[in-house]
Amino acid sequence: MNDQFLVDVIGFNPVERSMLASIFALAARRDPGFAQYDPTAGGDSPHLYLVDIDNPEAAKQFQALSKVAALPAVLVGTAPAGARNTVLARPVQWARLLQALEATALAAEPGGELAAVEDSTLPLGRSNAGALGRSNAGALGSRASAEPSIPDQASKRRALGDAVLVVDDNATVRMFMKAKLAPFGFEVDYAETGEEAVGLTGSREYACVFLDVVLPGIDGYQVCKLIKSNKQAIKKTAVVMLTSRSSPFDKLRGSLAGCDEYLTKPLDENRLLETIAQFIPSTRKRDKTKTATGEKK
Repeated sequence: MNDQFLVDVIGFNPVERSMLASIFALAARRDPGFAQYDPTAGGDSPHLYLVDIDNPEAAKQFQALSKVAALPAVLVGTAPAGARNTVLARPVQWARLLQALEATALAAEPGGELAAVEDSTLPLGRSNAGALGRSNAGALGSRASAEPSIPDQASKRRALGDAVLVVDDNATVRMFMKAKLAPFGFEVDYAETGEEAVGLTGSREYACVFLDVVLPGIDGYQVCKLIKSNKQAIKKTAVVMLTSRSSPFDKLRGSLAGCDEYLTKPLDENRLLETIAQFIPSTRKRDKTKTATGEKK
């Protein structure tokens, strides 16, 4: 497998392109990694194509390219007759998109075979993130008995990427966040109380803390203040409030506590993706790999 695949994005409206930019900002850290192809940068040609097949101009451009050679591609929109590529329906779910890109990349490798795959039959990845990603964000208010477990190889994964802490006493929220973070290979820890969160942030370094306001014991505002009172945390740890409290007063309290972003439930998944991309560096994993192999950053 290549270390990183360049994906040429053809078509899509400005809102979708903004979402895709956030996806690729994080997808570079995966193994295999995916980065958006920049035709002005020179160097390698695209390895894969992501095409808005509902856009006539984009479809025409892709068809012209396909006449030269069979291109590994993921199509978004209504499947054209006889399509030999993976087709995803709108709206695009980022976990399923990453799974489709990975499957397409594998099929394009020597010995692989390009084949049409309908969105409804697209196999779920190791994390089952695609299935959870389709859940209604409004369901975050309900309870569930399932609880995500900390990976057995946590220390190894921490060395390869960034660690994230999710603080919420609602098991459904923890499972939802696990599904959203899993496609990008983060190591995710969980806390159910404010006191537990303060203890974890005092002993471990996190790139981002997703923090509920209403918690058993001390509330999220107090937890945020305690995290931000650590001088190292101010520079290295972003705190994102993730709560059902949406009044201007609550948001002001979050700002005064030092939070970096305030997201309200039910979550807008695209906004969550933008936030993850904003506060968790995408290049750290690649930089560490390059340093280990003696390459320049």
